[in-house]
Amino acid sequence: MKVYYFNFNFFVRKMITVLLVILAVLLAFKIVQYNLFKPAVTHVEPIYQGNTGNKKIALTCNVVWGEEFVPRMLDVLKKNDVKMTFFMGGKWVRDFPDLARQIALGHELGNHSYSHPHPTFISKNENIAEIKKTEQAVYEVTKIKTILYAPPYGEFNNTVLEAADDCGYRTILWSIDTVDWQRPSPDVIVRRVLEKAHNGAIVLMHPTEPTVKALPTLIESLREQGYELTTVSELLN
Repeated sequence: MKVYYFNFNFFVRKMITVLLVILAVLLAFKIVQYNLFKPAVTHVEPIYQGNTGNKKIALTCNVVWGEEFVPRMLDVLKKNDVKMTFFMGGKWVRDFPDLARQIALGHELGNHSYSHPHPTFISKNENIAEIKKTEQAVYEVTKIKTILYAPPYGEFNNTVLEAADDCGYRTILWSIDTVDWQRPSPDVIVRRVLEKAHNGAIVLMHPTEPTVKALPTLIESLREQGYELTTVSELLN
């Protein structure tokens, strides 16, 4: 008589392998769907810097967290008579309307999506919805309509660029990244900017403790080098 044994552990491993393969295929399909097939060829390009003929630099700040540092950042900017471009998340604006209004009093406002998704993993319509929802949130709180868009994580493809263009926005990236979200020392932030400072530079920052501490020295040092600190719109104009 033949006896058959059922290897349960082998079956479980086999099922796990099959599930992992299915998940990998689905993920690959999602990436291909939105980054290869769906985007069309576009003439729109992101903006990394302004006119290199002018000795000007724009400081920018992406805000979807770090609200505890925003008031101190605003104090430093006011004390040094510097205007900055703040790209704000729509959900953050709704959560902290008073801070958003304080920023709007002396600085340029930009759009940084509503829920901070990875924009290259969502459709064109979903990107448009993120931009429009943020535009509405910012306008309801500040009465200012945004026209500059900084995509979350700096990620973009043709779909993202077309979505922003369809909404009447210019897509803004940067030419100098402080990488301050990693919370390096203030000296490191200052050095990263000064080593790469150039005409028309767009500097990316976030509201962090070391950023606030670095700002006074950064502003003073850039001015000593003859740079005028301005907003992104003024830099582009």
